[in-house]
Amino acid sequence: MDTNTEKKSTAKYWMMFLVSTLIMIGFLVVLPEWFWVVLPFSLTSLVLAFDAM
Repeated sequence: MDTNTEKKSTAKYWMMFLVSTLIMIGFLVVLPEWFWVVLPFSLTSLVLAFDAM
């Protein structure tokens, strides 16, 4: 039984998380009632960056 697991790079997902979090903070400053629109992108990219999904 082969138990080798390939490590894939998560740098792209960390960048997506950083950018979406910055956009979310911008929305909190400018349009606080719309910040939730960016939440799915931010949280999904965080989960992918942790390689949990």
